[in-house]
Amino acid sequence: MNALRAYAWWLGLALLAPIALPLAVRTRRNALRLPPAAGLLSGVAGADLPGEPLRLLVLGESTVVGVGVDELDAALVGQLATALAARCGHPVAWRACGENGITAAQAHERLLPQVLDQSFDLALLVFGVNDTTHLTSLPRWDAALGGMAEALAARGTRVAFSSVPPLQHFSALPWLLRRLLGMRAGLLDARLRQLAASLGAGHHAVELEFSAEYLARDGYHPSGLGYRVWAQGLAVSLAPAARCAP
Repeated sequence: MNALRAYAWWLGLALLAPIALPLAVRTRRNALRLPPAAGLLSGVAGADLPGEPLRLLVLGESTVVGVGVDELDAALVGQLATALAARCGHPVAWRACGENGITAAQAHERLLPQVLDQSFDLALLVFGVNDTTHLTSLPRWDAALGGMAEALAARGTRVAFSSVPPLQHFSALPWLLRRLLGMRAGLLDARLRQLAASLGAGHHAVELEFSAEYLARDGYHPSGLGYRVWAQGLAVSLAPAARCAP
């Protein structure tokens, strides 16, 4: 079924290419480009709490480096660490390793080697937007994420995946691109669910409204409110993997 959906998507793209490709070029040219958030790429949330800290790695694309907000503490990694510390009752020592515009295959080559010298209890992999817009093939997507997950798991790290964001709700994109890329994101996320199940890893939905207040001014990345709500939802679903009491 997934293979048929993927074939149908490529067929639709081929038919719509005379309209979609110039639209994509114009949208990219006119897009508002925001910088990564300022701040250290590691820290401790809940430092005054008792117990050994949970060692958390968040690895991925622009949301990992906080594009859309000014400070990393207000971005996904800072908000997730804070929410996990509050829920679990012990400190969370976090590290963010990300790059704006990176795909999963590029991260496997460039980012993964940067973190393999450090031990983590839990790693959250956050990818999908760039692989959607770069039209990454499903086998390449699967191989890159699987390779990163297996390398981390081999070092005793529990691995979890954040789902591919629904690009059909990104207000920066024109309607046709939202439809095409939203469908493509759905195909990548279906493949990601299968990969997570095969690895015994978690697959955690991006539970976020995509109205204006939840998006940054570029209409593409989360706002401070968006990151906070996303992180709070992740903290709930990640609690078992993060040694939180029920």
